[in-house]
Amino acid sequence: MIDVRRSGDRYRGGETAAGIESCHAFSFGPHYDPDNLRFGAVLACNEERLAPGAGFDEHPHSHTEIVTWVVEGELTHRDSTGHASLVRPGDVQHLSAAGGVRHVERNDGATPLVFVQMWLAPLAPGGDPAYEVVRGIADSTPYAVPGAGALLHVRRPAAGERLAVPAAPFVYVHVVRGEVALGEERLGPGDSARITGEAGLEGVASDAAELLIWEMTDASQGP
Repeated sequence: MIDVRRSGDRYRGGETAAGIESCHAFSFGPHYDPDNLRFGAVLACNEERLAPGAGFDEHPHSHTEIVTWVVEGELTHRDSTGHASLVRPGDVQHLSAAGGVRHVERNDGATPLVFVQMWLAPLAPGGDPAYEVVRGIADSTPYAVPGAGALLHVRRPAAGERLAVPAAPFVYVHVVRGEVALGEERLGPGDSARITGEAGLEGVASDAAELLIWEMTDASQGP
């Protein structure tokens, strides 16, 4: 089954006066929807747009695997374990909140910042926080989040290129840019697909595209 969710149907949030615009693919904060709480391990898929100088002041997280993909600009990160970094397009950032961590996310650059942030439920709560940034991840190179039983595939197909969708109990696809056909469905920027029970599914890019594909192998997590 392929359950397509359109960009225009996401919950709108943020604080325009503070230079923050947010789009939430799942129930989030004041946008509570009991029928849209998670898919597999994925709890949130948020697109954030921060104007120069805008950002999220220090705030806490716990029992969450947080993976961030920068689309445009540079993301400044600082956390309570002493990590500080700039995250740029092509980098995968992973913060394992574990038993608890606090962090700051800001756009300290001169141009707008756009990033996609995904939250995953851990297989087990607690533990010590961990942080890493993988610089310039290559196309088709999977990034493992073992704490959530998940793999992230970053795909950048050229126009007309075909790509295989992982055969897993749960697959979540988010289109960052471009257009892609999945079976009979066509997805554009900001669209997503929640896929179950689709062995041998392929995608075809209509033009140069960028996709974030989560492969989740633990069927016990449930939709």
